[in-house]
Amino acid sequence: MQFKDYYQILGIEPGAGEGEIKTAYRRLARKYHPDVSKEAGAEERFKAVNEAYEALRDPEKRAAYDQLRSRGYRPGDEVHPPQGGFQGQADGFDFEEIFAGGGAGGGFSDFFEELFGRRRGGAGPSAPGRGPQPRGDTRAKLSVPLDAVYHGSSVRIGINGKSLDVRIPKGIRPGQVIRLAGQGGSGRADGHPGARGDLLLEIEYAAHPQFEVDGRNIIHMLPVAPWEAALGATVSVPTLGGPVELKIPADSEAGRKLRLRGRGLPGSASAAAGDQIVELEVLAPKANSESERQAYRTLQQAFGDDWRRA
Repeated sequence: MQFKDYYQILGIEPGAGEGEIKTAYRRLARKYHPDVSKEAGAEERFKAVNEAYEALRDPEKRAAYDQLRSRGYRPGDEVHPPQGGFQGQADGFDFEEIFAGGGAGGGFSDFFEELFGRRRGGAGPSAPGRGPQPRGDTRAKLSVPLDAVYHGSSVRIGINGKSLDVRIPKGIRPGQVIRLAGQGGSGRADGHPGARGDLLLEIEYAAHPQFEVDGRNIIHMLPVAPWEAALGATVSVPTLGGPVELKIPADSEAGRKLRLRGRGLPGSASAAAGDQIVELEVLAPKANSESERQAYRTLQQAFGDDWRRA
């Protein structure tokens, strides 16, 4: 498998902080999103950006990746995992994580799956004369798309050489566990296989190119043009339940937050559904023609050089 430089993919330095990583991801995900971009190869670039962010946003994954990167690998170099995968103690990695298919950007590369996606577990052989070991319950983390959490749909995972469809309860929270009976490791007695245990999947949310999660609230950064912020506008905004129309009040500034009630993650018997918080990001469109550049000159003349002190 070939090494991938996730820092290079996001266009950031290896010492970049969490905020820099998040900003780079948002910018590139918006640029290459298949629903928006018309650039050649945009879908593959989008998948690469999504994978890089998934690797670097989590401190443990990032530390493991940095350890491998420190060996001097360059993009495209062949990486040969040690026997038993990268999770061996010699490498210091200790991941038990499964990534569901069907998330934003599709599946991850072989490099990512080898580094983070393999699962360890299962009971070892019993010691002589000690009788059966407990059944081989196996624990792993399951990274699921927000869309599956919102709709309560199923995701497909690969485990023990086979595919399983896992139903994701609507509104499930990070840290909650899904139990798959009989899908764990095997207990052993006197060297013979015992009853197969259960697979316990601890839920975490996969990165999404358009949304972040704050409790049950969903946060979305909405790019708006200067005239939309100044004059007000009605624009289409993506939500997990589909696009909705949002009215932007006149004289809005960058950073203003607007609330779409009930458009966050589903609630439960003891908690109401969350909201979607839309934060405005005022962006100046790139002038690609003489007429568009002239429009900016007209704005310059209208507002003058003192507009910052207005």
